[in-house]
Amino acid sequence: MFIEDLIKAFDLHRNAENAFHMKAYMRNKFDFFGIKATERRRILREVIIENRSEVRNDFRSIVEALYQYPQRELHLCAMEIFFSFAENRFERQDLKQIEFLICTNSWWDTVDYIAKHILGSFLKQFPDLVEAVLERYSNSNDLWLKRSTILFQLGYKNNTDKSLLFNQCQKFSDSKEFFLQKAIGWALREYARINPEDVLNFVNSHDLKPLSKREAIRNII
Repeated sequence: MFIEDLIKAFDLHRNAENAFHMKAYMRNKFDFFGIKATERRRILREVIIENRSEVRNDFRSIVEALYQYPQRELHLCAMEIFFSFAENRFERQDLKQIEFLICTNSWWDTVDYIAKHILGSFLKQFPDLVEAVLERYSNSNDLWLKRSTILFQLGYKNNTDKSLLFNQCQKFSDSKEFFLQKAIGWALREYARINPEDVLNFVNSHDLKPLSKREAIRNII
């Protein structure tokens, strides 16, 4: 069984010292095996190869099951599995699972990946859902859903919807939430690689929080 094999492999590569520091870095929110990203991904690839048929046929259930464990490495594996097996083959009902991934065991390390890679790819495949998804997420009480509406276009580059990006940044421009202020700055800074003039004009014509403004224009001036 894939999950049993993955946990067994992670157990064999436990590193107590790494686990201590990784847990502290994440403000003690999660437990860790103490396996760093490169090694974790190597182990994951090997276990998937050994169980490829099971993972391919049942990856959605595997993803939810992995999220029930306390170790952060298993949450990170879950989101990467979902993206790997669902990309370009999303089903409309996958939005429910994407929301589950964003809202469960939430912290920046998972949410930022999910927003950029998974939600962003999903909405590329189903552009007719963008307006409804952004409206619902923006009006939710969940900080991480809100952050995702700002970040989901991070990988779009020249395909970025400028008006939509600026609208989401303006919508949360007066927020006191660090993670929203930081997201605004990050999203604008990334878009500035494509369109620095419009980003600078937006920043100069809107009352952004100092953190958002500083992050947005860091590579422009």
